[in-house]
Amino acid sequence: MASSSKLQALWNHPAGPKTIHFWAPTFKWGISIANVADFTKPPEKLSYPQQIAVTCTGVIWSRYSTVITPKNWNLFSVNIVMAGTGLYQLARKIQ
Repeated sequence: MASSSKLQALWNHPAGPKTIHFWAPTFKWGISIANVADFTKPPEKLSYPQQIAVTCTGVIWSRYSTVITPKNWNLFSVNIVMAGTGLYQLARKIQ
């Protein structure tokens, strides 16, 4: 019973699956997954502008996701991962 009420709470949440506030960050995970897949790519083939954009987007939107109402933890987590993978790729490129 407790799990069904938690599922119902998630379903009816203002940032739940019935809203774009859920689906936009969910699909944004694709960018982070693609960046992780590029970990095997030679660093000289990485793009500075692309990785700077991924990193900055991650930092800016992770901050934004903590100040909006309702708090969107899916948006926060995907952007933290984006910033992290972007920083990692930039470090690889710089070395």
